[in-house]
Amino acid sequence: MDEASDDQAIGSFLSTIHVGDLCSGVATEITRSHGVAVTLDGFTAKPLGSVWPLDLPWGRPRAEAVQVGQRITAEVLAVDLEGGHVRLSLAATENPELWTFLNRLDRGEILSGTIAAIESFGVFVALDDGPDHPVFPGVGFITIPELSWSRFEAASDIVQVGEHVSCEFLQFDTWNGEARLSLRAMKPDPFQVFADGHAVGQTLRGVVTKLIPFGAFVQVADGIEGLVHLDELAWTPVKTPEDVIQVGDAVSVVVIDLDRERRRLALSRRQVPVSAQ
Repeated sequence: MDEASDDQAIGSFLSTIHVGDLCSGVATEITRSHGVAVTLDGFTAKPLGSVWPLDLPWGRPRAEAVQVGQRITAEVLAVDLEGGHVRLSLAATENPELWTFLNRLDRGEILSGTIAAIESFGVFVALDDGPDHPVFPGVGFITIPELSWSRFEAASDIVQVGEHVSCEFLQFDTWNGEARLSLRAMKPDPFQVFADGHAVGQTLRGVVTKLIPFGAFVQVADGIEGLVHLDELAWTPVKTPEDVIQVGDAVSVVVIDLDRERRRLALSRRQVPVSAQ
């Protein structure tokens, strides 16, 4: 079989496979970095399936999870027609109740639960109506950026273990078998509200909240901070923000850029009209 006809045969075979299907085959190779290569039933010419390390069964040593020559049945997570590849999950088939629950969720759906654990990378939520997770403290997970619209130092500034919360469902994370949630989506985005009532060129009063090597952050409304770049701090060049400004100073600033998409506010102290200083 030449390369063109081989690619055509692979494409035809993969076109019959869809995300969520169960596929069976034989494990033909196991590597530490790439997981398990699988020769799928119906196409024995080469292994088209793979079970990545994170998609292997949970709670068992990797060396014991699958053996070369073993027949497996796994759920399809992704089909790459161009690359001629199917990504499979044994974690899904070994945790059918969890996968069924997560597959039923719709983006934007509101889920409630209790904060089960707080980590540096996010917060686990034990969902009221969800099953237990075989590995993690909860099926729900809130990443740090999705905790609040406002800037904060630690997740514990926003939530506490044992607190009951309602969140918006964002997506089914098939890597970890969890529901990605957003707590901040339960409130209006204060930046968009601010942008609705303000425009470039407007002069505002604010308080300096933080100094960084290339500028200063100024809070101009509740939960709204903008950056005054070093070049915009004064008419004359300055080497560090501390040369002209300190945390806690009340200052006048001009809006020079208002980026709704990236939620960024750029301010200038240098461009403030003399009459407003």
